[in-house]
Amino acid sequence: MATEGVNVDRSTWLAERQAAVIATYDDEAAGYADEYPRTSHVRFVDRLLETCPPGGLVLDAPCGTGWYFTRIVEAGRRVIGVDQSTGMLREAAARGLADELVHLDLQHLALDAIADASMTVDAMENIPPEDWPLVLANLRRAVKPGGHHYMTIEEVDEAEIDTAIAELSAAGVPAVRGEVIEGDVAGYHFYPARDQVERWLDDAGLRIEDETFDQEDGWGYRHLLLGQR
Repeated sequence: MATEGVNVDRSTWLAERQAAVIATYDDEAAGYADEYPRTSHVRFVDRLLETCPPGGLVLDAPCGTGWYFTRIVEAGRRVIGVDQSTGMLREAAARGLADELVHLDLQHLALDAIADASMTVDAMENIPPEDWPLVLANLRRAVKPGGHHYMTIEEVDEAEIDTAIAELSAAGVPAVRGEVIEGDVAGYHFYPARDQVERWLDDAGLRIEDETFDQEDGWGYRHLLLGQR
């Protein structure tokens, strides 16, 4: 890990983690589309599209390689993609389906009621706890009043979280419980408790209208269809 020691500033450490995550996505973009299962993901994308009017605009943030663009367009909706990785955006652009692609992270998303719905798939685990309220507020603001949001939240066993915080604390890293670092260079994941997620959603004016949880090939996903209060 790039920075160690008891005097490490947390903001510096988080910035390094974000840069490492972006670099990993850039490096892996060309082969990323086929790396993980999407059974329930597709089902909830379809649920989201049902809430979106024909011809409506879906914000896919982050969009990654644009894996869901075809499904959105074939359903008669339009899509705008946002991602912090230039490598991912390059792959997404090659599909030729998005109305627009924007190079931004979720913390700097500043769109006002442009979309009829939004989807944030396999991304919130890269958001540190300090930024969850900001990111949720940004996503809500980007969608027109009454619109819906689909969000996945990755979950792991508490034993993995226990091990991670013990190791990070012993190394003098300014981590908090729920943060897990995978590998020596990249890999930042944050796994908040469910009650904390629900408090953040409530504070952002978002309500859970439907949800499910599934475990596919070792990946645990909480799928949320969110409405606005």
